Amino acid sequence: MTQHFVSTLFAVRSYFTWLPAAVVSVLMLAVVGILAFYCGNLVTSLTLRIPGSRSGALIRRIVAALRRPTRIMIALLAMIAALPAVTGFAYETEQNLRLFFLFLLVLTFGFSAIIVFRIMTEAYLNRLSSREQTDDIMIRTHQTQIRVLRRLTEIMVGIVTVASALMLFPSVKQYGVSLFASAGAASLIVGLSARGLLTNLIAGVQIAVTQPIRMEDLVIINGDWCWVEEINATYVVLRVWDWRRHIVPISYFLENQFENWTHNSAAIIGVVFLWLDYEAPMDRIREMLNEIIRTCPLWDGKVFDAQVADCNSQVMSIRIIASARNALQSWDLRCDIREKIIARIREECPEALPRARFAMMPPRPGVEAWPSELLSPKIDRPPPGSYMGPGTPGA
Repeated sequence: MTQHFVSTLFAVRSYFTWLPAAVVSVLMLAVVGILAFYCGNLVTSLTLRIPGSRSGALIRRIVAALRRPTRIMIALLAMIAALPAVTGFAYETEQNLRLFFLFLLVLTFGFSAIIVFRIMTEAYLNRLSSREQTDDIMIRTHQTQIRVLRRLTEIMVGIVTVASALMLFPSVKQYGVSLFASAGAASLIVGLSARGLLTNLIAGVQIAVTQPIRMEDLVIINGDWCWVEEINATYVVLRVWDWRRHIVPISYFLENQFENWTHNSAAIIGVVFLWLDYEAPMDRIREMLNEIIRTCPLWDGKVFDAQVADCNSQVMSIRIIASARNALQSWDLRCDIREKIIARIREECPEALPRARFAMMPPRPGVEAWPSELLSPKIDRPPPGSYMGPGTPGA
C-alpha cells in the first residue's frame, strides 16, 4: 500500500515538472498533509457514531478528545510516507524533515496518551462519586490516590515522551550517552538542584499510599479551618472557610504536625460553655437542654451531656457536649444550642444569669463605721512665716 501511495505521488509530480523542484516538494507535502488531516476528521466522525451504551459513551468521549491529535498524527504519517516521492530536497534536508516529523509524532502520541489516561480516571472518579454511601472515607481515599498518582503518571509520561522525542536526533542522542557515562556527577548535580522538587514528588507518593490527608478532609493550618481542595504532585490547595486559599508544599504534611478532623470519620463532638450563677437550677437547665437538642436537626443523636465543669468565686462553668455529622454542622449546632439555651434561661429562670455580689457588714462595737480621716481629710500646710513662692503647693 505504501508503494502504491509513493507511485501515485510520483505520477502526480510528473505533471509539475515545469515548476522548481523545491516548490513542488513543498506543495506536495502541504497537500498530502491537508488531505490526510481531513481524512482523519472523517474517521473520527464515523467513530463517534457508536451506539449510546455506557461503554460507548466513554469511547465517544475519548474519540472526541483525541480528534485533533488523531488528525495531526495521520497528517504526519502521510507526510513521512510521502517523503520518498519528494525529490526536490537534498538528502540531508529530507532526513532532517523526517526526524522533525517523527519528533512531532512522538510528542503528539505522548500527549494523546495523557489525555486518554486522564479521561479514564475522571470517568472512574465520577462513577465513584455517584455512589450513595453514608461514610465517604473510602470514596475520598480512592479520590486522593487516583488524583495524586495520576499527576505523577502524567509527569513521568511527559518526561519519557520528551526524552524519547529528543533521542531521535543524533546529536542529542550522543549527548545523552555521554551524560549517562558520567552518571555519578550528573546525578549529584541534578539531585542537588532539584532537591525540593524530588522531595515533593516522593512526598506525593507517600501521601497517596499512607493517606494522612484526603480530598475534602478538614485540617487545621495556622489556626484556620481548611478543606483539602486539590492535591497536586508537589503542592496542596487548602480552602479556608472564608474562601481564602492556602498553597502548601505537599512535603509539609509529612514533616510537620497538623490536625485532621476527618481522618477516620467526619463525625465530631462540639463543646458549648455556659457561665451561670450559683443559684442556677441545674435539673431544670438539663431539662431545657434535652428539649432543645431533640428539636435540632443537626444533632446526630449519638452524644449529648451537660455537666458543671468548673467554678470560681462568682460563677460556675457548664460544659455541654453534642455530636454532629461533620465539623460545619457541629459549628451550627453549637451556635443553635447556645442561642436557644440563653433565651430559655433569660425567660424562665433569670436567677441563673451571672451577677456580681458585695456584702455590707455592720461595724464591730467600738469601731467607727467611717474613720475621721476619711470624713475630714487633713491638709498639710506650711508653718507660719515660711516662704510661699509661685508654684509652691498651697500658695
